Amino acid sequence: MADSFGPMRDGDAGGVAGMGPEAGSPRKEPIRVLVVDDHALFRRGLEIVLAAEEDIQVVGEAGDGAEAVDKAADLLPDIVLMDVRMPKRGGIEACTSIKEVAPSAKIIMLTISDEEADLYDAIKAGATGYLLKEISTDEVATAIRAVADGQSQISPSMASKLLTEFKSMIQRTDERRLVPAPRLTDRELEVLKLVATGMNNRDIAKELFISENTVKNHVRNILEKLQLHSRMEAVVYAMREKILEIR
Repeated sequence: MADSFGPMRDGDAGGVAGMGPEAGSPRKEPIRVLVVDDHALFRRGLEIVLAAEEDIQVVGEAGDGAEAVDKAADLLPDIVLMDVRMPKRGGIEACTSIKEVAPSAKIIMLTISDEEADLYDAIKAGATGYLLKEISTDEVATAIRAVADGQSQISPSMASKLLTEFKSMIQRTDERRLVPAPRLTDRELEVLKLVATGMNNRDIAKELFISENTVKNHVRNILEKLQLHSRMEAVVYAMREKILEIR
């Protein structure tokens, strides 16, 4: 099998953008992965590639979202690597059900769809990563490890689309706030703006001339104030509540 799923685009040379804490200590047990895609050949290719990784174990596969939910309930994988558009039940629709039957499973969408609506809907449904199939096979393994360690992963070319979706949200004049927006400090707003661009903790620390631990503390405080669970959710909330605007 080739060493990538398709051609890299000019804007994707930087690999996969990460959002979240840095990777922790090595795992004692392999990361258990469920592969979901309606193309059997693609599933097999992923299995072959991931079989070469000592710390990753493919424990099952499924051909559509409905089967993915059943397999997730039985296998309780650490990571579900799933396509967006499939017959019977799509990946985004399956996300919510998978989170119900296997709450500890983290979902990475691996798809050809570069539609911002699919990206946003996947995040809302509970996906922790959104990768395009054009990334290299090495990057798939790296993304699996990162998500297993608590990070969020998104293909760089999708980062700008995510911001586009945020921008369209704040332009909806008929949207009403359901609850008062929590107050963030000026520094927290600075951190949130940089998080919105897909920067990781190390890069944010360099940009603001502060330590990585300080950045982590700010991100944790932001999530606690907004009562959210991921960095991407925090930015979505911030856009919807007009806490900050990205021009």
